Order: sequence, then structure tokens, then C-alpha cells
Amino acid sequence: MINCPKCDAVIDVDEEELDEGDALICEECGANLSVSGVSPLELSVDKDADDEDEDDEDDDFEDDADDLEDEEEDEEEDEWK
Repeated sequence: MINCPKCDAVIDVDEEELDEGDALICEECGANLSVSGVSPLELSVDKDADDEDEDDEDDDFEDDADDLEDEEEDEEEDEWK
């Protein structure tokens, strides 16, 4: 067993089945991981995949802010009526 380099959760994998460059996902924190070494087994956080996830989260936040602005504009229009 090996620990997630991001959250330190135990990741239960068959170490003999992994090759360098293989991708894993931590079930605990959702981090995208890659096998950076096999002897000894080492995992690293996949920066590219995590950056994409953060971008998606930022987009979600921006969408929520836009929705809130639209709702506020609708309320202002209703007040005029």
C-alpha cells in the first residue's frame, strides 16, 4: 500500500501491476496521481490534470456569479412593475 502525496490517504493498489507513468485517482481527495517510480513505488500529483480541475471549478464559480447577477437584474425589473 502507498499513501496519496496530496492528502496522505492510503491507496490500496497492487504495486506489482503498476508501471511508471500509470495514472491513478485518490478516492479520498480526488487528486489525479501518476506513478513516478516503481522501485520503490512513488506517486506524484498530476499537475496538468489538477490544473484542469481547478479551471473547471473556477468556471463553475463564474457561472454561479453570472446566474446571481441575472437573478438580481430580474428582481430589479420586477420592482419597477
